[in-house]
Amino acid sequence: MDLGEPHHVTAPETLEKALGEKKEGEEPAAISARNILDSFTESREVAELIGNLREVFAELVTREMAVERFIGIMDKYQEQPHLLDHHLEGMMNSLLEIVWDSGSPPPLVHLAFKFLYIITKVRGYKRFLPLFPHEVRDLQPVLDMLAKQNPRDPETWETRYMLLLWLSMICLIPFDLARFDGNLVSLEGQARQPTMDRILDMAKCYLVVSDKARDAAAVLVSKFIVRPDVKQSRMADFLDWMLSMLSKSSSQTMEGTVIVNGMLQALVNTAFPLKDCWVYAATVLECLDSCKLSESNQMVLRKLGMKLVQRLGLTFVKPKVAKWRSGAAVQNQKREVSPAEADDDDEEYDIPAEIENVVEQLLVGLKDKDTIVRWSAAKGIGRITGRLPKELADDVIGSLLDCFSFQETDNAWHGGCLALAELGRRGLLLPSRIPDVVPVMLKALTYDEKRGACSVGSNVRDAACYVCWAFARAYEPAELIPFISHISSALVIAAVFDRDVNCRRAASAAFQENVGRQGTFPHGIDILTAADYFAVGNRVNCYLTISVYIAGFSEYTQPMIDHLVNMKINHWDSVIRELSTKALHNITPQAPEYMANVVLPRLLPLSVGSDLHTRHGAILACAEITHALCKLAQDNNRSVTYYFTEKSLEGLKLFLLCRGLGGELMRPAVCTLIEKLSLSKMPFRGDPIISGWQWLINDSLRHLTLVSSAARQHIKESAVSALAALCNEFYINERGEADPALQDELVTQYVSELQNSEEMIRCGFSRALGALPRFLLKGRLQQVLEGLKKVTVISPEDVSFAEARRDALIAIAKVCQTVGVKGDGCQQEFVCRDNVDQIYATLLTGVTDYTTDSRGDVGGWVREAAMSSLMEVTLLLVQNEAELINASICKQIMCWLAQQSAEKIDKFRAHAGSVFLTLLHFDHPAVPHIPHREELERIFPRWEKETLNWNAASEAFPRITQLLGLPAYQYHVLLGLSVSVGGLTETTVRPLTNQSPDVGQVSQSLMGS
Repeated sequence: MDLGEPHHVTAPETLEKALGEKKEGEEPAAISARNILDSFTESREVAELIGNLREVFAELVTREMAVERFIGIMDKYQEQPHLLDHHLEGMMNSLLEIVWDSGSPPPLVHLAFKFLYIITKVRGYKRFLPLFPHEVRDLQPVLDMLAKQNPRDPETWETRYMLLLWLSMICLIPFDLARFDGNLVSLEGQARQPTMDRILDMAKCYLVVSDKARDAAAVLVSKFIVRPDVKQSRMADFLDWMLSMLSKSSSQTMEGTVIVNGMLQALVNTAFPLKDCWVYAATVLECLDSCKLSESNQMVLRKLGMKLVQRLGLTFVKPKVAKWRSGAAVQNQKREVSPAEADDDDEEYDIPAEIENVVEQLLVGLKDKDTIVRWSAAKGIGRITGRLPKELADDVIGSLLDCFSFQETDNAWHGGCLALAELGRRGLLLPSRIPDVVPVMLKALTYDEKRGACSVGSNVRDAACYVCWAFARAYEPAELIPFISHISSALVIAAVFDRDVNCRRAASAAFQENVGRQGTFPHGIDILTAADYFAVGNRVNCYLTISVYIAGFSEYTQPMIDHLVNMKINHWDSVIRELSTKALHNITPQAPEYMANVVLPRLLPLSVGSDLHTRHGAILACAEITHALCKLAQDNNRSVTYYFTEKSLEGLKLFLLCRGLGGELMRPAVCTLIEKLSLSKMPFRGDPIISGWQWLINDSLRHLTLVSSAARQHIKESAVSALAALCNEFYINERGEADPALQDELVTQYVSELQNSEEMIRCGFSRALGALPRFLLKGRLQQVLEGLKKVTVISPEDVSFAEARRDALIAIAKVCQTVGVKGDGCQQEFVCRDNVDQIYATLLTGVTDYTTDSRGDVGGWVREAAMSSLMEVTLLLVQNEAELINASICKQIMCWLAQQSAEKIDKFRAHAGSVFLTLLHFDHPAVPHIPHREELERIFPRWEKETLNWNAASEAFPRITQLLGLPAYQYHVLLGLSVSVGGLTETTVRPLTNQSPDVGQVSQSLMGS
């Protein structure tokens, strides 16, 4: 394309210099752990990419590779685009040289514009635009180039986008465009179109396309239409065209949406607040009302409509800053107008009737379903209110406060908070309005409305933190003194107890702003040190650690407790309820009397209420607070009932329903209550409630089948923990023994349940036997071990009961740890010579369980439990009477562990490897009779015990295959490797096939022997 001689460019050989060459020996810019870049380190590579465009554009593959590489480089700078600033001009000039070159074929030109667009996307067109050549001689070539483009070509939209932006820069030249027309009669005798009309026709053409060029056309219109010559002769007609297109198009169709979008962008970008433009504002506003954009389902159209409404509203009021603004905000905010305008007298003037329509639409926009629309409306409220007289501005604020009604949705609350923050930031909320706004803000900080199985309101709480942040900048400290205690407590509570991390961090930032600017928050610096932006990121840490520290300051103790009791123990999220009750436990020592006299009496009625979540949270809270009060009393050498009244003690003994739909929640909660009351050593010995508690624990274990698989484990663990605490406190007499009748009944009943036809019942009572204290197992050990052994035996009827076998093996290890070791002791009371072989035989049987069903390798659960139990029993014996471990058993243990260490499933291989190394390197004292100990310690050095990644097959198998050279381990390791090498996972098979030991030779030698 013949565009004349190239100009305004840098030669290719100087591009690298323009981009900034790296000096010899200079280190590349370092990238820290947070991926913060220091400079544009790929300048040389980018120069080469651009310089090679002429060679690569012809081939599709090379062209796409160049584009993808350039995109990859540029995308690294999305968050730090300013690093490109020193290199933008060099890149642009090299690319424009291709564009100006008359010998460049169209595909190469389009590729150059694609590169320009990629740069623009990263840096933003506003920063990039002034670098385009924009002299008089550039106008006609660019206009001609744009005229040759096909507006519907989907492959070249970047070219059209960049040309329109370039034209928007050129059209700012300070010359009347009529001078460029000359003789409008062409050589063929036909009249040529004036330049002004050509540009406007281009804009009209691209305002109705569906690609990115529409955005650039809107920018072109905004800059071109306000030229003095265009404004005088074409502006009215062009506005009429845009309004007619807006009126004729429907936002309900795809084509109509595209057209409306283009018209709105052009109208929004057009500088209406400039002088002489206000005469069109009423007409545009009327047309906008007729379009009813608020009813459109297109978020972008509603946002553009809101932006246009507020900009139209600004044309109806004088561009001056109100003198009645709050003093602190005036000092903090930069001047928005010229000094001459600011010095104008604040005389009364008539406000056009249209301003009421504008404000009404903005208030409606605050309730929009999309955040971006609400945010635009909030900014519009702030801008327009700042130009209104004091009385009218106060009316706007009064209407705004109507958004904070509990009949309104969370969208209205969020939009209202954003608007309040904007008003506060600009100093438009006078001190007289603080008593009206603060209560609303405090409610918004805890806004949480349940919707089905979840809730809404996190955006409201986040916006409320923004309001608090704005208040810190808007008012003098003396003006907020009456409200400091409420605001500081609310922000601390939000920073520590909010469910969402963004809200906690927003509250922490608002608290910090208030501490820095107001300086009146109690213990502000101390709290900020503990609850800074990063510390509040961990929710568990907030609830269990930071809250305890802050509660140590008396100003915050009671508000924090009240918030947990009123808002969090009945929260819809069970995790929050449980964390809240643990937080109450930790905070109890800060205010024991308040907990005992106020909180506990309030919780007891809630524990028998109708709402499931409230009942669940209240029971857990009662359990935790009671336990904390009893521990505190014991620490102070007082009676455990020191803090309790008779009424409170009776309330704690209430038998609570835990069946029906709420059983999954209530059963573990009541079991937790039983556990905590038992640990608290409550004076309930001999009370009938104990048998009721025992029945409830047994009933929970029997009904595990009826609950979901997700809740099953939690219920089982809660019931077992409750059983252990109950037995230790209420079933032991002064001599440290159990009642024989009770012992016989309990153990016999639990052992009989081990043969139940329901797998989950076997699981529950297996774990219950493992939790029994020593005095209940005394004289019954052999009965318990025999019962658990039967559960681990695989029979045709219960072959799929893998979970029961797993829990039985875990229980055997727990029982052994409970009764202890005594070599020459009685087998009914201790682990001794008479039963140790039986225990090991049962555990080693579990390692051979390779059962599979529709769930997969369920035998893996059994093998994992068996390995853990083998380790626990072995270490127990080693630390007490190591002579009970004979060489044969130790060899079997280590060989089976080696086989499992060659497992193809990463989880089980890692567990086996961990157990193997624990036994190998244990030295308190060392495990006896380990075969080839010295060779094993050479293959697995002690220092690698914690660092060796068994989950990675590439790290594990090179070590495991070395065991093939040790005769004692050859068979079992080869067996494990044979299973793994036949697996389907490439990450497991490949490391095996690349190992140096010849597995085939070892296999043949074993077969021959």
